[in-house]
Amino acid sequence: MKLINRIKNNKLLYFLGVLIIGLLIILIVRITYAYLGASINEAKGNITLNSDDVDELKFNIGDPLSINATPTTLPENGENLVSSSTSSASLLANTTNDTAEYGYYVYFKISNNTFIYSDGSTPEIILTVKQGENEITNIEGLTYGTFSGVSGFDITTTSGLFNVASSYSITSNSSTDATVQEWTFTITYLNLGFDQSANFGNSMTTEVMLQKNEVKPTLADYIINNIYTTDGENGIYYHDGVGSYTNADQEAGDNSYRYSGANPNNYVCFGSDADTCPDEYLYRIIGVFDEDSDGEYNVKLIKADYTTSAMLGTNGRDYYGNYDNVISDYKGSMDTSTIAGYKWNYDTSVSSLGSNNWTTSELNKTNLNNIYLNYLKSSWNSMIEDATWYLGGMTSYSNTAKSFYTGERNNTGYGSNPTTYGPTNANGNSTKIGLMYVSDYGYAAYPDAWKTSLSSYNSTTIVQNNWLYMGLIEWTMTPHSSASYYVCYLNNNGNLSCNGAYYGYSVRPVFYLKSNILYVSGDGTKTSPFRVSV
Repeated sequence: MKLINRIKNNKLLYFLGVLIIGLLIILIVRITYAYLGASINEAKGNITLNSDDVDELKFNIGDPLSINATPTTLPENGENLVSSSTSSASLLANTTNDTAEYGYYVYFKISNNTFIYSDGSTPEIILTVKQGENEITNIEGLTYGTFSGVSGFDITTTSGLFNVASSYSITSNSSTDATVQEWTFTITYLNLGFDQSANFGNSMTTEVMLQKNEVKPTLADYIINNIYTTDGENGIYYHDGVGSYTNADQEAGDNSYRYSGANPNNYVCFGSDADTCPDEYLYRIIGVFDEDSDGEYNVKLIKADYTTSAMLGTNGRDYYGNYDNVISDYKGSMDTSTIAGYKWNYDTSVSSLGSNNWTTSELNKTNLNNIYLNYLKSSWNSMIEDATWYLGGMTSYSNTAKSFYTGERNNTGYGSNPTTYGPTNANGNSTKIGLMYVSDYGYAAYPDAWKTSLSSYNSTTIVQNNWLYMGLIEWTMTPHSSASYYVCYLNNNGNLSCNGAYYGYSVRPVFYLKSNILYVSGDGTKTSPFRVSV
C-alpha cells in the first residue's frame, strides 16, 4: 500500500507505471490475437486481413463462362465456340512461422441447362478443367473422353453440382511470396458436321466455386443429380411426360422424380441420430417435387410402417382404437396389436358416417399436426415444410393414376368443401402433415401398371411391384365427391376403394422436407438410410 501511495505521489513513477501496464495489455492482446487462426474466404470472392500473426488464404474467381450458339457464331464448317476462365487460390504464411498448409474444395455448378443433343446422342458441349498444366480427368458424375478432337467432360445435357477437387492441398513457406494455384475452366461448343439449330437460343448457367469448406448437397439435389440417372434406374422415373418407357404418356407431367417398383432404395432416417436407425423413425421417399413451381424441390416422405397411438395420440373424436381389420397381408415388422386405427373425419354434423372435408378433420388438426409433430420433436419437425394439400374429389375410384393426379388438383370437392388446404387458409393450424394421395400410390407401382385402374391394383404382379403397398387397410388424402362422407382408401389386397369417413383404418403420416435440407450420408437402403440435416 505504501508503494502504491509513493507511486501516486511521484508523477514520474506514476507515468512509468501506467506506461508499463499499457504495454502489458497491448502485448497480451497481441498474443491472444495470434491464436485466432487463418483468414479464410468461405465462399467465392477475395479476403485480406492485414496482420502479421495469421495466414492468408484467398480465392479469386475468374470471369463468367459464356457461350452463345447462333447461326452467326456457329456457322457451317466454322470453328468451335470456346469460353475460358481462370480462378485461383493463394496462400501466404504468417510471419511468426513462415509456413502454412490448408486444404480447399473446387466445384463446378451447372444449372438451368436447356441444351439437348441435336442428333439425339452426340456430345456438343465439352468442359475441360486444368490445375496449372495438369488436366483433370476424373469428376464424379461426368464422363471424360475426347470428342471431335477436344478432351474433357460431356456436359451437353448435364446439370448439378460437381466436385472437381476435395481437400486440395496448398502450402506456403513465405509470408511475402504467396503460393498460387490456378484452375482453368474451358467450355467448348463443338461445331459439328450436322444441323445444330435445335440448340440455338438454349442456355446454360455455370458457376465456379473455390472455398475452404465442403459443400453438402440438399437431399433433393442429391437424388436428382446423383441417384437419378435414366428412367427406371435406381427405381426413379422423371415425370416430364416424354419418357422412353412403356406408358410414359400416363406420367404426372409435373417434372417430379418419383420412386416406383418393388423395393427401391428410398429409406430416410428422420427423427433419430442413432447409429442404427430405429424402425419407428424410418421413412421412405415418395418422390422429389416442385409443387409450387418456384424452382425449389422438396422431398416427400411417408412413414415406412404404420403408427401407434403413442405416436398420434388418443385425443380427438377421430381416434378409433386398435386397428382391427385383416392383418394376414401385412408386410411390416410391427407388433400388429400396437397399430392404431383412426377415423378420417368423424364430423357427425355433416353425416352420421362422418365428413370428407379435410379442413375439419381432427385426425388432421389434432393427431397428425399437433400430437405427431410434438412426437417428432422441434429439431426435426422444423425441417418440415408448411404444405398446401390438394383436396380435389373424384366421383369414381375406377381411374388411373394420371386421372387421379389431375382430379386431385383440378376437381372440386363435395358441396362447398375447399379444393386446397394450406398455410394461407388453415386458420392458424399447422399443415405440415398429411396422407398420401391416391396418385402417389398409383405411381409407386411399376410403369406397366399406370394404365390400369386403381380399383384393379390387387393383381399379384402390381402388388409385388408397388413399394407403397403394405398390406393393411389405409386412408389416403383423396376424397370421393359423390357424397359428403366418402373417402378413398387402400384395401388390404392392394386395390383402391372408398368408404365412410367414420371407419377406423391405419394411417401413415406424409410430409415434405424443406428444400434446404441437406444430404449427409447413406445409400437409401433400410440398413443404411439417407441421413439429413439442416
